Formats: sequence, structure tokens, C-alpha cells
Amino acid sequence: MYRFSTFLFPILLMTGIAFGQNNLSEGPYDHLIIRGATLINGNGAPPRGPVDIVIEKNRIVRVAVVGYPGVAIDPEDRPKLKAGGRELQAAGMYVLPGFVDMHGHIGGTAQGAEPDYVFKLWMGHGITTVREPGGRGVDFSMDLKRKSAANSIIAPRLFVYTGFGQGSEDPISSPEQAREWVRQNAKNGADGIKFFGAPPEIMSAALDENRKIGLRSACHHAQLDVARWNVLHSARAGLTSMEHWYGLPEALFEDRTLQDYPLDYNYQNEQNRFEEAGRLWKQAAPPYSDHWNAVMEELLALDFTLDPTFNIYEASRDLHRARRAEWHETYTLPSLWRFYSPSKVSHGSYWHYWGTEQEVAWKENYPLWMNFINEYKNRGGRVTVGSDSGFIYQLYGFAYIREMELLREAGFHPLEIIRAATLSGAEALGFDSEIGTVAPGKLADLVIVEENPLENLKVLYGTGAIKLTEDNQVVRVGGVKYTIKDGIIYNAKSLLEDVKKQVDAAKRAEGFEIRQPGMER
Repeated sequence: MYRFSTFLFPILLMTGIAFGQNNLSEGPYDHLIIRGATLINGNGAPPRGPVDIVIEKNRIVRVAVVGYPGVAIDPEDRPKLKAGGRELQAAGMYVLPGFVDMHGHIGGTAQGAEPDYVFKLWMGHGITTVREPGGRGVDFSMDLKRKSAANSIIAPRLFVYTGFGQGSEDPISSPEQAREWVRQNAKNGADGIKFFGAPPEIMSAALDENRKIGLRSACHHAQLDVARWNVLHSARAGLTSMEHWYGLPEALFEDRTLQDYPLDYNYQNEQNRFEEAGRLWKQAAPPYSDHWNAVMEELLALDFTLDPTFNIYEASRDLHRARRAEWHETYTLPSLWRFYSPSKVSHGSYWHYWGTEQEVAWKENYPLWMNFINEYKNRGGRVTVGSDSGFIYQLYGFAYIREMELLREAGFHPLEIIRAATLSGAEALGFDSEIGTVAPGKLADLVIVEENPLENLKVLYGTGAIKLTEDNQVVRVGGVKYTIKDGIIYNAKSLLEDVKKQVDAAKRAEGFEIRQPGMER
């Protein structure tokens, strides 16, 4: 990974000197033109091209239509490159706004995943902005945010949402303590708060104070508090987004107030927790019933954001598929693989005795959940793309693309998925004036891919997609070619190659190879 002083960064911006090492990046340039691409914008518009996209330093200044399919206009009528500028030939390629991951944890000590590893996996998949909903502490995350903003590290731009109560010497037990913590969190520079739930008076006070300050918020409505405080309570109190789906079925209950817990249930036993979660949506009001509609309409009226993270629970319905994803052997660190494996201690490693009955319940759970998310979008609600990687066999970057595929399964048109991954995420962050679409005045955050992702989202995976050629040869196509952030061009495939080297080195140091637990005998 390259490093340079933040003092030098303005000089590099002015001169356009390439500073990448090992072919990872180049730029930024005073003047950059991406030539002849097809643009898939994040605003729901259909593709159009060819276009020339003109960038000065870190801003888009012009998007020019330069012909029709197969017919280019006179070169003299196209945007002219200024002296010292850079042209990127992208004829036949597709350009999209940089992707926004609305639920990205920056590694973790338990997983052994350090920021450089995580960031390169994200950037290698076109993710230029990440909302971190709780991490190793606000100081740790804010330091990385500052370095990313200065481009002194390879990293997406970061929005830091501190876990509620994190860093507090004593547990928060009063509304005034909650308000004080919120005020201090804002002073620390955080962009928002990630809640897991709390007593109603604490949640009300914290959300009210956060709203007064003008920051945003997210919540994973954990079972320990959801009986008294579900998604509707949060949205009414000022929460701006919900994570996963916890708290939503509870808001949809009609004939009960509590989840139908078995009498031997223990929340600390994660097989119990996730097994019963797979039966929860069946306990909610039926789709399109009066209560189901009323909950949806109230959330819509409150301009509430849903960040479903479908992918992070997918192993619950098909464990073998998640465990054997082809990228694990190449890109998953040994420490992360051990964290994924069955354990009573590692969060999300709940495969104590996971079988057919559990998977069938989850397979029946997903359509009910997806139905609500898709209809919310159909009625004008905001749905975003988040991955929550680093748990449950989901790997950074790769899981984000899988989330796109699952939105397709839920009923989203591919263009609606791109909007969820770009503009909707930017809106949820309150940053849509700067990112989310490819438009003059916005930051130069872009994704360039050689294949059409609308036809096959798999071409966005770092491993690409398998395709048969006209002469009957099997080839790999796709994978993001370039990720551009702040006008800096990153070679996405070189970033992933660097990750592979990190993983290979870790394996050699440990004499490690991926094995399935229990298969050694």
C-alpha cells in the first residue's frame, strides 16, 4: 500500500503526477476524459452512449453525448483534452456511479481482517463509499476516514456511525446520559449513530437529540429490546434507517406481541437465535393485509430507509453454497475462515447442527421478507444496498455484488438495483449533492466494467462470470476494470491481486488450507 504525506496531496492534485505503486492507481489529473463509454446512471435512466465524461481534478464537469451506437461524431466536436491531461479509452465499456455500501464493517480483530485488506476488496468491486455502522471505536474509524478523505490510503470514503454507548465509561441508564453521549459523539466527528435497541425512554432521548443535531441513524433492532421498541417506534422517534429486518415483523404482528420463542430458547445460543429468526416472518401479518399496508404506508410517510442486507443471512437457507463460494480459496484470510467456522463464541458462526429443517424455514422466510422490500420500493420507498460482510461466510466486496443479485430475486429491475446501490445510498447518507449519479458538479466516483452488468450482475464479481465463446471455449469475463474515486483511477483487478498476495502470505506463514470442519477424519 502506498502512503504519502497529506501536505503533498494538494501539490499532486495540481500537477497530476501519478503516485500509484505496483500498477494499483494513477492520478489524480487536472484533466481526465473517459471516452466513448455507455453510461448507466444511478437515477433510473436507461443506458445511453457513447458518452465522454470530462473530469477536472476530483469533479465531473461535463457528460457529453458523442454519437449513436456504432456511429461516432466528428472528433473535432468532442471534448478536447487539455495539455497534461489523461484519456481513458472506454469504447464498448459501461460506466456507473461509484457504489455505496450502506452496511460495511471495517474488518475486525476477531476476524483478523485489517483495513487495507478490507478496503482493497471493497474498492476492487467498485465500492467508493461505505457507511460503517459501528466498529472498533470512533477514534479508530475517524482516523481512517481522514486518511481516506486525503487519499493517503487506498480506501472508500467513509461515513462513521458509532455504536450507541460505545466509549462510555458507564452503561447509559438515563435519558440525560443518552443525550450527553449523543452530543459527545457529534463532537467526536461521527456522522451518525448505530443502535441495537435500548429501553424506550433511552431510545427516545437519543434519537431526539441526534435529530436536533442534524445527524442520521441506523438500528439493528435486537431481540433483547424489540418487544418494547420495534421499527415503527424508531421511525416515529426519528430513526433514519433500519438494518437487516429485525423489528419489522414485530411491527407487523397482529395476534401476538412477542415472537413465538420455544421454552428452551437461549439468546446466547446463536443456533437458537438464528433458527427461530427463520420462522419469524410467518408470524407477521400476511402481505397486502390491512395491517401490513398500514405499517408500510407509515414508514413511507416518514421517509424511512430500508437496508435489508439479504446476503448476510443467505447461508441460513443454503449453508453449502455460502461455504463453497469460489472466491474463498483465493481471497479469504485463514483467520477469517476460522472465524466463519462453527463456534459457540464467534458471532454469526451458529452452525452447531444446522440442517434441512432450518434451511427450509429460511427458504420460506425469504419470499415474505423480499415481498415487503420490493413493494416498499414499488410504492416509492428508499431501499439501499448493504453487505455486513465479515460474518456468516460473506466476504467483503463479493457479498455486495451478491446483495445486488438478491435484490433481483426480490423483484427489482436491474436499473432499480443500480439506483439502490448508488443514488439511494447517497440520499440516505444526505450526500446526494456530491455522489450517487454521474453529473456535472459531482465528485468523480465511478465504476468502469467491460461487460453489461444489467444483462448479468455476475460480471461485477471480482471473479467475473463464466461464458462460452462462439468457438466453444470457456472464458471468464467481467470483473470491475477501474474504480475511480475523487478522480483517482484504481486498477480494480490489481487491487484484488494485491489481496490475493496478502492471503497467500498468510497461508504460507500458517501452513493453512481451507478445510471443511469435521472432514479431517
